[in-house]
Amino acid sequence: MFNIRTRRAALAAAAVTASAALVLTGCAGGGSEPAATYDPDEKVTLDFAFWGNDVRAEMYDEALAAFNEEYPNITVNTSFLGFPEFWEKRQTEAAGGGLPDVMQFDYSYLRHYSENGLLLDLEPYLGNIIDTEPLSEEILNIGVVGDETTGIPTSTNAWGMYTNPALLEQAGVEEFGGGDWDDYNAWMKEVTDGADAAGVELTGGTDWTGRIQNFEISQRADGEDLFTEEGEPNFTEEDLAAFWKQGDEIRTDGSVIGQQRLEEVYPLSGFDTALTASELTWDNFGASYLGNLGEGYTELGLVAPPVTEEGAKDLYLKPSMLHSISSTTDHPEAAATLLNYLVNAPEVGAAFGSNRGIPASETQLEGAELDPLGQQIADYEASIADRLGDAPPVPVTSYGQIEEKFRLIGQELVYGTLTVDEAVEQFFAEMDVLLNQ
Repeated sequence: MFNIRTRRAALAAAAVTASAALVLTGCAGGGSEPAATYDPDEKVTLDFAFWGNDVRAEMYDEALAAFNEEYPNITVNTSFLGFPEFWEKRQTEAAGGGLPDVMQFDYSYLRHYSENGLLLDLEPYLGNIIDTEPLSEEILNIGVVGDETTGIPTSTNAWGMYTNPALLEQAGVEEFGGGDWDDYNAWMKEVTDGADAAGVELTGGTDWTGRIQNFEISQRADGEDLFTEEGEPNFTEEDLAAFWKQGDEIRTDGSVIGQQRLEEVYPLSGFDTALTASELTWDNFGASYLGNLGEGYTELGLVAPPVTEEGAKDLYLKPSMLHSISSTTDHPEAAATLLNYLVNAPEVGAAFGSNRGIPASETQLEGAELDPLGQQIADYEASIADRLGDAPPVPVTSYGQIEEKFRLIGQELVYGTLTVDEAVEQFFAEMDVLLNQ
């Protein structure tokens, strides 16, 4: 189907043959030790888990059908959940030693799972079963924790703001034209008022102070990452209080959707249920939004987040997701073969387009044939080049849990059950526990 298929298949087959006498599998302490030899003709079943929705599941079905044409001896059983539930299940599985063989992985959890010996070191497979030629050194370095490579990025993405042109037209409001956070708040109020006048159930957006990424880019605008290289908090209670207080007005004037309404449509968001006109998020969420919005919504706007300080290098490219292998897999070479396919195969690029972000692998990008949305994302990432700075340190061990605490406390602020000062005190207390557990 694609001109590199034969080369890739030959490379994988050669790697399996050359390494048939040595297979590495993780032990409970995170090390690697010899396991049974691998027969490339042996019937193998792998469990693969990802977060997403029905749209992404269909894309994986297409990709894995192509995988099975090339590797008919490897059966892949898939499962998927929403993002929070996905990590809740992984935590339960990790405690019982039963993680899936191969997993979609999020950057914020990579250090935690790696340092606890839960992920297989991929180094022995790099350059043989896992083709590294299509991946830049910068991309490969993203998946290194300590001295081990425990994840391979599938794609990169950046923080941005999606808008819904069809809803804006109903509200009689133009696209957000840029500016600072006060300008964004004023724009959301204009959208909400316009929708009220038109008799449409619509607000300008969601309380943006409930997302830790917006706090992060605000801190980066001052030249500070959220955490140091050593994993220590790099912000104060005063910093967080000032950030959360910026949401006081929009939480009470009706500019943003209420928390009770969000609970009613969960696990979808206000944006992909056409209840809000904007959403600050990672730019690879566009395909899922369009899929969930359904018929009648054919395009989205994608613009840069509000500016905290002009000229700041507050944004950065991060892996939209990685793929990792459990250290306890019984079939590490078969799992590495699947991982390589999901990261590098042009057939996977053809199935996903930009759903997982702009492909990090040159060969996968060749197969992607970006649709209008994918090209829009690529153009967006080019447009923010002047705001892109160095990526922050690998997230601290408990970053995923810290991010979730931030989100949940943000919900309490919208409900009005916590004051900002109470929220700050609670967040720092819970963050201290998570960082020192």
